[in-house]
Formats: sequence, C-alpha cells, structure tokens
Amino acid sequence: MRMNVRLPRALTEDLVIRELDDETLVYDKERDEAHCLNQTAALVWELCDGKTTAAQAARCLASKLGTPVDTDIVWLAVKKLKSFHLVESNGNVPSVSRRNLVLKYAPLALALPVIMSIGAPTRAGGVVSCGQPCNGQTTCPLGCICDFSNQVCVPNNF
Repeated sequence: MRMNVRLPRALTEDLVIRELDDETLVYDKERDEAHCLNQTAALVWELCDGKTTAAQAARCLASKLGTPVDTDIVWLAVKKLKSFHLVESNGNVPSVSRRNLVLKYAPLALALPVIMSIGAPTRAGGVVSCGQPCNGQTTCPLGCICDFSNQVCVPNNF
C-alpha cells in the first residue's frame, strides 16, 4: 500500500536553491532557515511532484545511487522534508523509524536521507536582513549578495 502512494509536491516558493556536487543548499527566505540536503534527500525532493509514487522514487534512487533502496527510505526523506516545510503538508506520510532503517541498512547508511538545518541570524542578532530585490545595479546590504537568478539579496555565507 505504501509503495503506490504518491509523493507530495515539493515547495519552491520563497526558496533560494543551490545545487552542489552531492548536496543541495536551500535557503527559506520566509523562515530565515538554511537547509543542507544530502544527495538522497535532494533526489527525493526532486521527485516530489505529486505524481511519482514511492515505488517509482525508490527505483529511481536505486538507479542513481547504485545501491538498493526501498520505499521506507523514500518516506523517511519525505518525512524530513515535510518537517522543514519543503514539501506540501497535506496528506499523511507513512510512519518510518530512522533507527530501524539504520539497523536494517547499516552497510548502506550513505543512502539514508540527511537534512541539516540552521536558523539564519535575524536583524535582532545584529545582522542586516537580506531579501530585498536586486538586479546587479542595486547594492545589497552588508553581509548579503545578489542572487541574480532570483533577483533577491541573500546572505553572503550561503
């Protein structure tokens, strides 16, 4: 049953996304949070289109990671993505225990989804808030740089 359930849609509004070699950095402008998704979590997030089933996602992950992946890993990633507001919150995500998966997949632990997150400093913390529009001719506040693709100032350390 959990295999044929469709994944939720990924949220991308008000996010600045940077894809690196084996991870994806996501800055949530609305919540002032930065997230680092490992390759597994990033791949699942890409597959969250509201159409792809957990079984299809597991096959795609197995192909891209070169290791067996089952739907429990997919649902664990979706659960993590949901907790960081990176996928739609409607619908239920099947319950998956990370601890059980670690024990089950100990030799393949690199396939487990990991998301590290930090809250970005706020103006009250003495840092100027980014987020204003920019286009290359305007100057971003100190500590911010222009993300030309989204035409918005983002933290320089991102």
